[in-house]
Amino acid sequence: MTMANLKHLFSFIILLLLSLGGNKQSMADDVIRVGVVLDLNSTVGEVAESYILMAVSDFYAVNANYRTRLSLFTRDSKDDVVGAACAALDLMKNEKVHAIIGPQSSAQAKFVAKLGEKAHVPILSFSATSPFLSTNHNPFFIQTTQDDSAQVKAIAALIQAYGWREVIPIYEDSDYGTDLILYLIDAFQEVDVRFPYRSVISPSSKDSDILEELNKLMSMQTRIFLVHMTASLGSKLFVHVNNLGMMSEGYAWITTQGLSSLLDAINLKIMDSMQGVLGIRPYIGISKDLEDFKRRWTTNYTSTKTNYKTLGLNLFGLRAYDTIWALAMAVEKANIEHSSFLKQNATESKVDLAAIGVSEIGPMLLNKIASTRFQGLSGHFDLVKGQMKPSTFEIFNVIERRERIIGYWNPKKGLSQEIDDISEIAYSISKDKLKPPIWPGDTTNQPKKLRIGIPIGDGFNEFIKVQWYPHDGKPKISGFSIDVFLAALDILPFPLPHEFVPFVNENGQSAGTYDELLFQIKLKVIFYRSSYVDFTLPYSESGVSMVVLMKDDEKKNMWIFLKPLSWDLWLATVATSIFIGLVTWVLERHVNSKFGGRLDQQIRTIFLFSFATLTSGHGEKVVNSLSRFVLILWTFTLLILSQSYTASLTSMLTVQKLKPEFVDVTEIKRNGYFVGYHKDSFVRELLVEQLNIDESKLKAYRTPEEYDEALSNGSDNGGVAAIVDEIPYIKLFLSKYGSRYAMVGPIYKTDGFGFAFPCGSPLVSYISRATLNVTEDKDKMTNIMRKYFSSQTTSTGQSGSAEISTYSPSLGVYCFGGLFIAVGVASLFSLLLYVVKKFPHFHWTNANIVPLEGSLWLRFTELVKHFRQKCLRSWSFSRNESTPSPEGFGASPSTEDMQKHSRTSSEGADNIATYVDVEN
Repeated sequence: MTMANLKHLFSFIILLLLSLGGNKQSMADDVIRVGVVLDLNSTVGEVAESYILMAVSDFYAVNANYRTRLSLFTRDSKDDVVGAACAALDLMKNEKVHAIIGPQSSAQAKFVAKLGEKAHVPILSFSATSPFLSTNHNPFFIQTTQDDSAQVKAIAALIQAYGWREVIPIYEDSDYGTDLILYLIDAFQEVDVRFPYRSVISPSSKDSDILEELNKLMSMQTRIFLVHMTASLGSKLFVHVNNLGMMSEGYAWITTQGLSSLLDAINLKIMDSMQGVLGIRPYIGISKDLEDFKRRWTTNYTSTKTNYKTLGLNLFGLRAYDTIWALAMAVEKANIEHSSFLKQNATESKVDLAAIGVSEIGPMLLNKIASTRFQGLSGHFDLVKGQMKPSTFEIFNVIERRERIIGYWNPKKGLSQEIDDISEIAYSISKDKLKPPIWPGDTTNQPKKLRIGIPIGDGFNEFIKVQWYPHDGKPKISGFSIDVFLAALDILPFPLPHEFVPFVNENGQSAGTYDELLFQIKLKVIFYRSSYVDFTLPYSESGVSMVVLMKDDEKKNMWIFLKPLSWDLWLATVATSIFIGLVTWVLERHVNSKFGGRLDQQIRTIFLFSFATLTSGHGEKVVNSLSRFVLILWTFTLLILSQSYTASLTSMLTVQKLKPEFVDVTEIKRNGYFVGYHKDSFVRELLVEQLNIDESKLKAYRTPEEYDEALSNGSDNGGVAAIVDEIPYIKLFLSKYGSRYAMVGPIYKTDGFGFAFPCGSPLVSYISRATLNVTEDKDKMTNIMRKYFSSQTTSTGQSGSAEISTYSPSLGVYCFGGLFIAVGVASLFSLLLYVVKKFPHFHWTNANIVPLEGSLWLRFTELVKHFRQKCLRSWSFSRNESTPSPEGFGASPSTEDMQKHSRTSSEGADNIATYVDVEN
């Protein structure tokens, strides 16, 4: 006897027992005809049929007093949409069923639901999970299971808990597969997870088609896959996945509830291909009734199956069981006295849509089903808008040939390790709330660690340093850049497993340039790097500049003593000294004999007195109060000038004064000098393409020591005239050798140091924000910089060099303008006061020198004439004087000389009277 015959025989026996039991109870019971549409050749269909038959038996065994009975009429849809539609039409038209349980798939259910709407026959599907089968579009369709959209938040929480930012969905090219994707996209966007690629596989795909798609997935960087397929296609997929080595360390596979709920029904060899897979499915609480049912079903069902493994509890079978109970309760509550179809047309065709008719009790039955609540074997039966209310999901891990529960997800509480914890914990998405799974490759190491490529270089180890442990050959990675990155990871709102991978060849040497390292991210760059990678915000000072040798020849200048004061200040000082001499001569000539004499003597006295004041060593003693006032101000000014001069000259003679040999790259290009740059960096392209420097004039260096040697030798001695590099490197170099070099010239704009990710990576925005928070935290940055740069100046904003100390500007007139103005005003004021006081009283008015009448010009000419005559008399008086004493300008005329002068010159008496009269 074949398997199909055994199946039908078993169904016939169950139905016969039900009919006999019903006749014993009441031959007058109302019989409600119910159709069942299943794919009887599928595992789900076979199991569901047995669950349905047991549900009818168990329900009326418990509720023997019910006056209504369900009479089931089963049809095979043959796993086909048209077959399911024909079966539904046949049941409605010929069997006059008032409800249909099934069909299994979403594609079949969409068409059958329209037929149910037309005939007012409720369609109850326990396995069609499409989110688009809602009562808004299908008023007579009821999903007695959770639709697929209920699981998307649980999947998103699982992805977020493990810190994965990219996932590739692999889904079936059918209504079942495509209907879920829109919901997944929305849920993943909320947690900033993206789909870099979507893999669609047709249910009719050949093995070669599946292998081709899997090979494409292997070439991608993402190693996290979400599989949303039926059991038949999913089983075929995982066999190929395992054969290709994609079920190994570094991969992660997650299955949705459709496949996860049927793992116990697939072949054991297929289970061997799914080691390490994570699955999500609705949680079914264990109860006494469920355990009893499992025992009875196992005994009854498996006894008729030969060479078939023992099945566990099937979610869809349990949903079918509860659906029968809900329908039986609704029929009894509807209190239906008679049931009939109202035929619209008569026809012999079994598939004539116009001949279906309309069920009289269909709408009433639909309302009763929607309001039915009870505790079923699969959990609490509670419909909301024609769909089963979302409940808790369990997360399991496939290990060997069993499923190990590692946690649960609840819509209100999130993730938890134990189902009992759900009502107690706060909402959580941390992986710590799950038990550690065994990942593909039989490892506990979480897949998809962020692999971070580390460049290998001989110099500037303060930024990145790679050391190798001799005992195990593992690298030790350290440096300023590494610590900034780790500090940024600590700020991220999710865990980000990572490992540092030095970019080396099999000999442990550098495997290439920075650009070649960045290109590895693309296999998964300044002008062209952005085509392959995305950079985060920089964590260092940005820009490229030039460092040159400083020359110091200030001390070798024999005229350095003139440098402290500018030429205009020197001239202003000398001119002011002469002016002060003239002012003093005017104020003193009538009261101080040393300012008299012949014209040449008076001129000599003026200049000697003027320059003597510069050293505060003037010999002539002044007697006029106004002269003393002017000299006090001038002496104060000279004191300030002399102190400033001394300080400036001391600085020039004691402090090293440096001058850059070159200040612009144009001068270097014009003279054909060599230019150095950091080896393997993008600076070479900048020098050639932006600055138009001949490639033959470029030299590459790695370490600060090489920089120092090249710059010291100079371009003519095998070195270079300048080094062009990024500012952080330059400042670190100058912190070591800054006494001899300086950063000069313009700064060419670049983005500074950042972290590179594949184009479009969602991690870029997260790491950028975290890096910005780190760099703005002064305490944290100070600690990191102090760790690697010690007392040296760092690359993050402080000046990293000895300042470019060129010739200090000489002191100018403007610096002392206030003093000069004060002296000038005081001198002019003294002169004005002297003129106002003396000339009108002693010469013009008393002597009638100037006529009281006549024009202004006449008065002026008479005054000049009088002044000239007085000068001539003064010269005559001086010739009769004795020779000045050898003591210098400070010797006073003796009494004898004064008496002699009184006797020999009548003009002199007048002069002497003037000296005596004006002395105070």
